[in-house]
Amino acid sequence: MGNGDSRVRGIAARAGGWSARHRWAAVGIWVLFVVLAMGLGSAAGRVDVDDSDQLKGETHTAARIVEDAGIEEPAGETVLVQAKDGGLKATDAEFRAAVEAVVTAVEGTGEATDVTSPYDTRTISEDGRSALVQFDIRGDSATAGERVEPVLKAVEGVREDHASLRIEEIGGASMMKTFDDAFGDDFQKAEYSAVPVALGILLIAFGALVAALLPVLLAITAIVATMGLMGVISHVMPMSDTANSVMLLVGLAVGVDYCLFYLRREREERAAGRDARTALRIAAATSGRAIVVSGVTVCVAMAGMLFTGLAEFEAMGLASLMVVAVAMVGSVTVLPALLSLLGERVEKGRIPFLRRRGTTGTADTTGNGTTGNGGNGGSRFWTAVLKGVLAKPVVSVVVATGALLAVAAPALGMKTQQLTLDQEFGDSLPIVQTYNRLNEAFPGGSEPAEVVVKAKDINAPEVQAALADFRERAVASGASRGPVEIKLHDAQNVAFVYVPLVGGSDLDEAGASLDTLRDEVRPATLGAVDGVEAPITGQVAGSKDFNDQLAGAVVPVFAFVVVFAFGLMLLSFRSLTIALTSIVLNLLSVGAAYGILVAVFQHGWGASLVGAEGVGAIVTWLPLFLFVILFGLSMDYHVFVVSRIREARLRGRTTRDAITHGVVTTAGVVTSAAVIMVAVFAIFGTLSMQSMKQMGVGLAAAVLIDATVIRGVLLPAVMALLGERNWYLPTWLHRLPDLTHDEAPDAVAAPVTHDDEGEPVRV
Repeated sequence: MGNGDSRVRGIAARAGGWSARHRWAAVGIWVLFVVLAMGLGSAAGRVDVDDSDQLKGETHTAARIVEDAGIEEPAGETVLVQAKDGGLKATDAEFRAAVEAVVTAVEGTGEATDVTSPYDTRTISEDGRSALVQFDIRGDSATAGERVEPVLKAVEGVREDHASLRIEEIGGASMMKTFDDAFGDDFQKAEYSAVPVALGILLIAFGALVAALLPVLLAITAIVATMGLMGVISHVMPMSDTANSVMLLVGLAVGVDYCLFYLRREREERAAGRDARTALRIAAATSGRAIVVSGVTVCVAMAGMLFTGLAEFEAMGLASLMVVAVAMVGSVTVLPALLSLLGERVEKGRIPFLRRRGTTGTADTTGNGTTGNGGNGGSRFWTAVLKGVLAKPVVSVVVATGALLAVAAPALGMKTQQLTLDQEFGDSLPIVQTYNRLNEAFPGGSEPAEVVVKAKDINAPEVQAALADFRERAVASGASRGPVEIKLHDAQNVAFVYVPLVGGSDLDEAGASLDTLRDEVRPATLGAVDGVEAPITGQVAGSKDFNDQLAGAVVPVFAFVVVFAFGLMLLSFRSLTIALTSIVLNLLSVGAAYGILVAVFQHGWGASLVGAEGVGAIVTWLPLFLFVILFGLSMDYHVFVVSRIREARLRGRTTRDAITHGVVTTAGVVTSAAVIMVAVFAIFGTLSMQSMKQMGVGLAAAVLIDATVIRGVLLPAVMALLGERNWYLPTWLHRLPDLTHDEAPDAVAAPVTHDDEGEPVRV
């Protein structure tokens, strides 16, 4: 650039230039891509993750045996018959009459099969005041919730006739129906409300309807295209509803952010007196490049989930990666074309009483001067904050770091587990109270361990003897209080053994009972017979296997994300210092989010403020999920702010002035982007499910910390302390590929020969 060559380099700048020159072609290609992706996805259909692919270990082995045998496990249901005042016992005539009435009513619906009486199966509590009528719902277990209504009504009719008894139904089908009725629309409402919330914030940020609609429309088209691609890709890597929800969240967040960065820079340059073509070229060369760097970094972070070995995580990671890539491509291609087409019409639909953003101040084209309020669209608030931060950077670093470490401290005692029904929903549903009563009367009866036994001949004498021995020892060992039920599938040579675990809904105690079954009872019984497989599955086993597998994935995922993010920052900014500080600041942000999660949801500190309850644990999948998502999303702001600082430095400002200019001029767009993210994530924090509430609060808190304390205080303070060392790159690293593409606005805007004084500073 010092030789007067003002040729624009870089993918983003070239893509933006081509799109602006061929605007109808760019828009047409994008529309065609979205339509084709959606069409192909609809034609292909989506393949969802199978139960056998969800986990590895024994849970996976058990699911594989059942799947290979072609056994369709029905949805099991239980009716709890229990004395209200403790007066009646199962041996009393009234109690027996109620049980018989339940059996008759359930059988009469035609929707139940294998209805069993507690007097035949010995499912009567130790105190004799509770009994269980058990049965299965006919048909596919996945849709059993749609057919359980007649059974629920039949049980309700019996309950009305026996006022002295509790007669309550619980099971896979009834829980499915209850949750669909109570929360089925919960997610859709959250997803649908996210778009209006984002649009409302953008209207305030831009003050014009057209400008506000552009980011939302581009984000929506990116999401629609990705949904189609997910259908096609699912035939290679299965997807899921959870992956779809996460994709929508991430797609809306980054899609709006990327357009916001681009659009605000283009408006800022036009407000500073640039013509429309020049303003667009500058936005493409600066914000466009920041979007590409940020997008690639976010994609790398999302790819970390592919290393977990967990099918659900892999689906979420791939779906998130795709939507980020699509949003990034759209932002640097179709957005410049739309801005070129619209021109000044992007200001149409101006909202009364909202001042036009970015019209104050003038552009600094001298390369070494300053502008009002720190530059175009400068923020008076952040100008005042920065003045204090840069005046005492050491104090700022110590105070901000100390505060973040204090907030992160509770994370050291983090306890993770799969949330039980009562933890997930509290007492908000009557079925949760039934769940608690059943577990109290029959510990582990609501979610028994399931031993899937596969043998060459399930009826062979030695196998039958081992099954009987297992049933006896399971109770004798103290792992279960019984009754242990055995269900044979002779044709497939498979048996299911259902073992209620001592500990019930207390997963720690139930986990100890599971270990006894796996490590002591099974080896001495079923494990002693040649050719017999007997993996143990169920809710407790699934939680344990999930925890074990996730624990093994933590180090590889963390290492992958951190190392590759470091490498990308190093190549993008040609600075070892910037790369290192980026990683450290992001880790501080994630740590603070972990601390808030533990404090609120594990210890219950201030839980009522977010409508939550202290459930005593963090849902197992959340810490790793948050790390990957937050590490990726926080790069949005970091790359954008540091790019602006570096740009100002290249134009001749001192590092200190460049920091002020970069932070203040990006404050508006970073604040707007952060408010949108916090608002969208906070919507999920309003859901009734504790796991979704934890995710929403964790993401919202982390983004808020990242956009304020990290970018507004720590980043400028650390860079001020480092001074010229910010741009340090060891000589032995100079051979690394140069991905900086140092386009300063003047070089892009004015294709004329520069003298020596106009040559940008090399950093």
